[in-house]
Amino acid sequence: MERDMETADGALESLREELGNTTVLKGKLEGQLNVLREQIHAAQQSEEHFKVRQQEIVSEREQRLEQQAGFLEQKTQVDHLLKSMEEQKGSVMAHYQEIQEEIARCSRGMEDGKNEMIELLNNKASIKARQQRYDTMQEQINIRKAQLSKRFLEQKSEEEELQFSVEECKRKYEKAKGRYLDLLEQEQELEQKNQQCQERQEETKKALEEGTAFYHRERSRLESLVNIAERYDGYGNSIRRVMEKKETEPGLLGVVADLIQVEKQYEIAIETALGASIQNIVTTDEATAKNMIGYLKKNRFGRATFLPLTSVGRRVPQANQAALKEPGVIGIGSELVSAREQFAGLKSHLLGRTYVVDTIDHALALARKYQYSLRIVTLEGESLSPGGSMTGGAFKNTSNLLGRKREIEELEKTVQKLQEVIEKQKQQLEEIRTARELLKEDAKQIREALKEAMLDQNTEKMNLDRAIEQKEQNDSQYFGLRAESRELEYQLREIGESRSMILEDLQAADQREKEIEEENRSFQEILERQNRLAKESQSSVSQVQLEEANLMQKADFLKENLSRIQGELKKLEADLEAAKREKDDSKEDASKKQRDIEEISRTIQSSDAEYSRLEQQIAQGQKQREELSQKYRGFFQKQEELSRRINDLDKELYRLNSQKEKLQENVESQSSYMWEEYELTLHNAMELRNQEYDNPAELKKLIAEIKDAIRKLGDVNVNAIEDYRSLSERYLFMKTQHDDLVEAEKTLLDIIEELDAGMRRQFMEKFTQIQTEFNKVFKELFGGGKGTLELVEDEDILECGIRIIAQPPGKKLQNMMQMSGGEKSLTAISLLFAIQNLKPSPFCLLDEIEAALDDSNVGRFANYLHKLTQNTQFIVITHRRGTMAAADRLYGITMQEKGVSTLVSVNLIEEDLDQ
Repeated sequence: MERDMETADGALESLREELGNTTVLKGKLEGQLNVLREQIHAAQQSEEHFKVRQQEIVSEREQRLEQQAGFLEQKTQVDHLLKSMEEQKGSVMAHYQEIQEEIARCSRGMEDGKNEMIELLNNKASIKARQQRYDTMQEQINIRKAQLSKRFLEQKSEEEELQFSVEECKRKYEKAKGRYLDLLEQEQELEQKNQQCQERQEETKKALEEGTAFYHRERSRLESLVNIAERYDGYGNSIRRVMEKKETEPGLLGVVADLIQVEKQYEIAIETALGASIQNIVTTDEATAKNMIGYLKKNRFGRATFLPLTSVGRRVPQANQAALKEPGVIGIGSELVSAREQFAGLKSHLLGRTYVVDTIDHALALARKYQYSLRIVTLEGESLSPGGSMTGGAFKNTSNLLGRKREIEELEKTVQKLQEVIEKQKQQLEEIRTARELLKEDAKQIREALKEAMLDQNTEKMNLDRAIEQKEQNDSQYFGLRAESRELEYQLREIGESRSMILEDLQAADQREKEIEEENRSFQEILERQNRLAKESQSSVSQVQLEEANLMQKADFLKENLSRIQGELKKLEADLEAAKREKDDSKEDASKKQRDIEEISRTIQSSDAEYSRLEQQIAQGQKQREELSQKYRGFFQKQEELSRRINDLDKELYRLNSQKEKLQENVESQSSYMWEEYELTLHNAMELRNQEYDNPAELKKLIAEIKDAIRKLGDVNVNAIEDYRSLSERYLFMKTQHDDLVEAEKTLLDIIEELDAGMRRQFMEKFTQIQTEFNKVFKELFGGGKGTLELVEDEDILECGIRIIAQPPGKKLQNMMQMSGGEKSLTAISLLFAIQNLKPSPFCLLDEIEAALDDSNVGRFANYLHKLTQNTQFIVITHRRGTMAAADRLYGITMQEKGVSTLVSVNLIEEDLDQ
């Protein structure tokens, strides 16, 4: 009966499960159907957008084509105007040239007349000067004669005046000397002030340098912290790997340490409360967390804990208000941190059950009062967990994940303040420099005044010396007055004879001056008329040039516009093609999704038929089971008795199961303890069991000793494995690089040795060839003689000097100083051409290398240079006639008009080329 009933119930359950699966499948297919319809609707909207964009591109392209046609038409008109303007410019310039030639002819005529007039005037002035000189001399002689007679009488009185002048000069000299000493004292005072300013400047400069150094250190710390925060240093490898995807995964919001802000006094307490949760990654939903877990699995980057906002913090825990009023309690951890409203539930989830107290004594009192049911942390980092366990000791935090953002903000403020202090110090330093500049200006003025005072002193000293000298001369003049009187009589007779000759020369000069003035008047009339014409022509030329420049500028503008429009047309063509491709892709995608909708609709119809069939089978199964129940109703009493017995057995089984669960909880607690303390499972612990440790007392003592040794080791580095792997990889990388560098060093030394040997061999070979070629070129350029190259003995050939021995024909030289400048230059040219002959270069530029040669040597140099043109093309910069005569083509620069340089070329081998 039971088997029949179970069979009937199993069949019904199977049918119901199949019916439920069919319902779920139908709902899933309908959801897919709605998604596909939305995608088709979006594709249709995109197609409309592409149509509008295509029309806009076509319209814009037509506008650009119209602009291009307009610019082409304008360019054709401008080119025609430029051509006509060029012709007009040629005719105007020719007329202007004719006027300039006529002006030049008149100017030359006037210049010749002017020169002759100047010569006549000079002669006339010279004659008049002689006449005037004779008149003056005669007058002076007469005056002198009267003075001589007077001087005899005034000699005594003049002597007294000279004595007074000497005394006055002495007084002025003493005054100038006193002023000079005062200015010298002022200069010393300014020098002291300048020294004080310089000391202040050095102190300010030193303070500025120290402030700048401290500013750069703090700025470097700030940049390092920012780099560490951006690289997520201090986090596990898996955390860094996940946060690298933050830019491409919008559901990643960040790690817990970056999303909350804590005051500095609570950092240790909150970081202790968070524990490993501080590195948990916050996401917007479970889907993002699932994707990131798959990413870590796929790349074997490790494990990470994710906190989706959609599932975390939905239930806000209620704090025990009575506990918050206990002594030493600061508050709930979630209330001591700040974060955006979006993360309010996250704060409650992580810290909503954690109480923060000031000291461990208050924490212990609070835990005992509430029977160790609260999670408590202290400001110094001690932690009390529900159940009574305590964690504490020296807090060692190398990563400081919570304080990192605060430290960055503090460093930014410090750097800003340091920058302001540096700016103030720079301004102060600039003010000191300005003060020093003003002191320098004052010192400069004092020095100038000092120079003037010194000059006045020297002048007064010279005046004094001159006064004394005049007094001495006055004494000696008396004796020369008589001889001078006799000389004056003789000069008066000569002046009378010369004045008659001067009158005849003046009359001839006046006649020629009138003739020249008449000629210049006629030239002046022609010149004025031609100047008016030149100004008009010059104005025409300027107008034509201005119009031509405007047209050329307009032509350049049209070219730039045409180039721009062509580029825009190419871009519009590319945009049109892209729009067409995107439109076709969108249309094809919509067609594909429509086919998927039809397929899913057919599947839903078939599932509806299957659903109806299953409902009919379930109804039949229920009817059969009801018939079985009525058929086997007589066995229910026996079944009840058995049920009572079964209930008794169930109660006993429940008691035994409760006892079993307690034992299992004890086993799990011990297993958790083993895992938390030793990271061992029960199976691994059984494998490590040692039969020698059979005494529990000794075993506990050994465990205590081992724990004490572990505590002495310090905090456990949870990233030790990652650090070891990273350090090991770095060591292998560095070791590989070191081995490569050692091998490269050995290879380079071998290459250097090989190159050194090759350079020595090649140098000696080429040096021998240059020796032979130098002697040959030297003889040809000098017309004989001998030229030799030698290496300095007892030295390395790659570092030794080269001795040049030059002996021109007919000379026996012992010293280079015995050679002329031309011979030295020709020797250098010989060495240059010897190297050129050894390995001719295709092109060579020579800049006045033959400037020091005489004409005969210039000829030999030019002839030899012409021979070298078989393999080498030469451009020679020269002023020597012989070199220019031997050249094939000459180029020069001339300036026919002021400020306008013109290139002039002469082809000297044109006739040879024509033949």
